Amino acid sequence: MFDPKKILVLAPHTDDGELGCGATLAKFCGQGKEVHYIAFSSCRRSLPEGFAADTLEKECKAATKEIGISNTVILDFEVREFPAKRQEILETLVKLNKEIQPDLVFIPSANDVHQDHQVIHAEARRAFKNSSLLGYELPWNQQQFNSTFFSPVSNDNLNKKITALKAYRSQAHRNYMQEDFIRSLAKVRGVQCNNEFAEAFEVYKIISH
Repeated sequence: MFDPKKILVLAPHTDDGELGCGATLAKFCGQGKEVHYIAFSSCRRSLPEGFAADTLEKECKAATKEIGISNTVILDFEVREFPAKRQEILETLVKLNKEIQPDLVFIPSANDVHQDHQVIHAEARRAFKNSSLLGYELPWNQQQFNSTFFSPVSNDNLNKKITALKAYRSQAHRNYMQEDFIRSLAKVRGVQCNNEFAEAFEVYKIISH
């Protein structure tokens, strides 16, 4: 039976984890699972004019709290420069693996075109050889997505994801942050697995627990 106890979410940037698997994380937190969230960049360079430099750090902590996550860490890798820091990122992931020993790790999709997301995906597959690995969906970064694993979620789980994303006021202008998009995608994935709502993932490795 697939029943992970320790879950680790790898978000290249603040908000990626909530966007890709926020409702599933809310479900796991509600079940009393141990959930860890690591964001590798607070994306200070990408903030709209007029926002304080630490805005996204504060928003991320507020968002993950809404989902029910208490173990949130935000690292300081520079946005869009992950390829130049590949080895340092790998060493960080190896250390996280030793410290947390997660049963399940959520990572960006293999088909995600963002350079930072590609680095986290590739290095995570090297670092977490003894964990289940699932790739989360960010459709605006992907032309293809192999949805082979479905996580049914409740309306309450989905509402927690939506509330969490509303904590990112600095990102509210982005079209993929809109509630109707988040709810519609969850509805599509739900139809595909005969549930009201769901999130979909790519499978890279499943280890039964």
